[in-house]
Amino acid sequence: MVEKKVTWLELFYDLLFVAAVSKATHVLLHADHGVIPIEYLVKFVLIFIPIWWGWVGQTLFVNRFGQDIFIHRILSILQLFFILIMTASLSPDFDQYYIPFFIGYIGSRALTAIQYLLVHKSKAAHQQSTASYLGTHFLIGILISSCSLFFDSWVRYAVLYLGIAVDIILPLIGRKHLVKTPIHTPHLFERFALFTLILLGESVVSILAVLQFSSWDLSSVLFVAFTSVLVIAIWWQYFENVETKVSKEIQTAGQTIIYGHLFIYLSMSMIAAAIQLLYQEQLNYTFMTVFVFGSVLLYFFSTSLVFHLYRPKHLRLKPYHLAVLLGILGCCIALNLIYHVPNYAIVGEMMVFFIAYAKLTT
Repeated sequence: MVEKKVTWLELFYDLLFVAAVSKATHVLLHADHGVIPIEYLVKFVLIFIPIWWGWVGQTLFVNRFGQDIFIHRILSILQLFFILIMTASLSPDFDQYYIPFFIGYIGSRALTAIQYLLVHKSKAAHQQSTASYLGTHFLIGILISSCSLFFDSWVRYAVLYLGIAVDIILPLIGRKHLVKTPIHTPHLFERFALFTLILLGESVVSILAVLQFSSWDLSSVLFVAFTSVLVIAIWWQYFENVETKVSKEIQTAGQTIIYGHLFIYLSMSMIAAAIQLLYQEQLNYTFMTVFVFGSVLLYFFSTSLVFHLYRPKHLRLKPYHLAVLLGILGCCIALNLIYHVPNYAIVGEMMVFFIAYAKLTT
């Protein structure tokens, strides 16, 4: 497989998504009467999905067809302006920021579609077929979302997100067109790993927020210490798998990596928010337990799926590995529901699970 390096422009492109991810995670910090209202949980997902899909769109184009040439640079830089507008408009107050969000998101997606349609004729026939399929079909989602301008109230958002859903689903439907031009697996794993660092950075920010308000008593020191080890264990588990355990020679349409990482990223944002919410004790105990371990379970299942399919058979997890890890989580949840344990102990339980997960999978 020909080597493909991440370019400086790709890294520059990622910078704007640092702010976008931070804004999405902040939505989860809206606690009311001991719970995160359903409204904010839904808005978190609705805000996060366009961020993820906007980033994925450009990343996959570069992975399959990107060249460090003038026209690609110009179109990517133009996308940065639209991403900047979208990021500035990310807010739980959808009505107030609808138009700038629409302009930012649709503008960036339209430029991605144009990039596919401009794939040079010198490319092989199968590459032109893949590019044509993606470029033309992405326009369908864009047109559906654009129709939202003609509606008001909740219908506007239903139409907007219907277009986004179509945009996301069409590559799955047209998988036979995509396998003709498989992804560059090492480059794609590297790109998703770099975005994972952004999500991991949110947990680091949460630790800093805890330190800012820490009273430096024993419970605060234990909370910070356990949280720091927790973040290191998450880093170890994810990046050791990406670096040494997955086969980068497998050539596919990459859809397990792409769609699996949506759930990895959602869970990491939830874990980052949980760190702050746990320390500030803004949530009632039962809701906090469900939210924390629900986040951990989502991370566990999504990473297990993504890495399992790309591991050589002799390195794949055995059923007893899964049983041990689920057993640890089950014991933690049961203990927390029977006894009221302090916040640092809950973080300590998460830490123990991720240390075990890192150990068993690396």
